[in-house]
Amino acid sequence: MQQHSLVVKTTGRGLFEITGELTRVLTQSDYRTGLCHVFSHHTSASLVIQENADPSVQRDLERLFARLVPDGDSLFEHTVEGPDDMPAHVRSALTQTDVTIPVREGRLGLGTWQGVYLWEHRHRAHRRQITVTLHGDSARP
Repeated sequence: MQQHSLVVKTTGRGLFEITGELTRVLTQSDYRTGLCHVFSHHTSASLVIQENADPSVQRDLERLFARLVPDGDSLFEHTVEGPDDMPAHVRSALTQTDVTIPVREGRLGLGTWQGVYLWEHRHRAHRRQITVTLHGDSARP
């Protein structure tokens, strides 16, 4: 087993693809078969596996979440960091803070149109901490 840390710099609300960074970590590890577990250390950002071919998918997801969990909703008491504070926590709770991807033949076992994204739910830029844990068998004896 190996663990690696990644920092994802966001520019504000939106989906930021991290598939390339995960591929780099996996390639450097020499793992051939196993699992790649990715964990976000935050309560106002999440991780999702989503289509990476058509950017309109990301825009549609943002529009849906804006309708489901609008910023500044009077329902929310927790507004310490502004009107997007509690909505960001709800968005994270509705998605996930970790994903697990199979490793096959030394590659992430993603589908043709799948990418791994950190989904920033806050409006301002952040540095998000991610832990990547690899389990499995390497090519090394």
